[in-house]
Parts: sequence; C-alpha cells; structure tokens
Amino acid sequence: MRAVLPLILICAAWFGAVPVAAQERPVTVVELFTSQGCSSCPPADALLGKLVEYDEILPLALHVDYWDYIGWKDTFAKAAHTKRQKAYAYSFGSRSIYTPQMVIGGVDQAVGSHVVEVMDVIHQHQARPQRVALQTAGAEDGTPRLRIERMTYRALPAQMLVQIVRFIPRAQVNISRGENAGLSITSTNVVTDIQGFGVWDGMEAVELDLPTPIAPDGQEAAIVLQAARKGGYPGEILAAIKLD
Repeated sequence: MRAVLPLILICAAWFGAVPVAAQERPVTVVELFTSQGCSSCPPADALLGKLVEYDEILPLALHVDYWDYIGWKDTFAKAAHTKRQKAYAYSFGSRSIYTPQMVIGGVDQAVGSHVVEVMDVIHQHQARPQRVALQTAGAEDGTPRLRIERMTYRALPAQMLVQIVRFIPRAQVNISRGENAGLSITSTNVVTDIQGFGVWDGMEAVELDLPTPIAPDGQEAAIVLQAARKGGYPGEILAAIKLD
C-alpha cells in the first residue's frame, strides 16, 4: 500500500509537465512482459494499473510462460508472448529476456518496476508529434471500418502491420504456490490475442474492415499500427486506438 501514493504523485508530475493538451498527444503503447510467478513483477503490475487511467496511454500486459516451472503456472501465460518478447530482445541487440520488462512504443525498454525511468520514457514519447491518425467508422452496410491516414511529410516505415489486440480489462488471481504464494495479484489489460489483419505502406489513406467479433464477451480491443522490420520482427509503433 505504501507504494500507491508515490505512483500517483510521480504519474501526476510527469503528465502535468507535458506542454500539450491530452487530445493532441499520440497514444503511447506500453507493453509489460510479466508473470504471476515472478516476485519482482507485482510493483510493475501496479504501475500498469495506474497507467490505464490516462487516455493517451494504452497499457498492455503480456504474460510469459518461462516462469511456469518455478511452482506456479501463470493463468494468462502464452508462448506467443514469450516469442514476441524475444523478438523485441533481438531488435534491441540483447541475448536475454527478463521480467518485468516494459517495451514502450515498440522501440524503447525499461525495467517495469522502475517508475521514474518508465515515466521518463513515456514522457519523451508523448512529446513527439503524431504522425499517423487512426479513426473508426461504420460503412453503409454497418460493417465497422478503420481509416488510416498519414499526418506528416516525413518518411514513414515502408511496411506497417495493422493489428487488433484483445484483452481482459481487469483480473484478480490468488497465487497459492511459487515465489508469490499467498498474494492476490490484480492484472490490467491482460492480452489474450494479437491478430494482424492488414498491411499499410504509409502512402495513401486506406480503409479496412475490422475483424468481427471485435472482442469476446468480457474483453476489450485496440488497434495497433506497428512497423514490420526485416525478418518479421516488431518495430516502432506508429499509432494506436482503443475500440469502443
């Protein structure tokens, strides 16, 4: 409980320092690679829960499976999340992965429990101009659609992957074994699925039909536009939008 007040004060200080209105800021995607079996992860989980209060941030929890052997099998762990984290490690030039790790905007990383470092990196991303706009609308037949449009004359990545991310907004799990035995951990925006459904070259504006259903009952979804690096590795996140 003693960590809650510092989190609130630090977040408020950082966002109060950004010299633009919230609606003018790009949405910054923060991916937390975490595990219920990792004793260092609960503070990072708590920070992610605080970040969800800001409209200009899309926090996502990706539970990995390499802690499962310690004595507790993470109820949300997916091998695909571990694979994604390894792909980021490759792009960062690192040979190892760890928890809790936050990947911010697809290009920066920080230890997820290091609040000041995390907020500093987010602040840097928030100060950058928005380069791509995402908007949702319905076609004449009622099909939900996504419009992608560039907002800069500067060069954009040659190929960007359009992804729908589905997640559970909030979940609480009682841990009975492993390093966190006896704790009740609250997780925020727990990713259940990441599905690519289009590619954009950054040139002309395009419209794409959104996948249906948008999200299963009890879940929510967001769109993330991410540069596709050589070899299929994830790169910079250019834009994101949460779906209603």
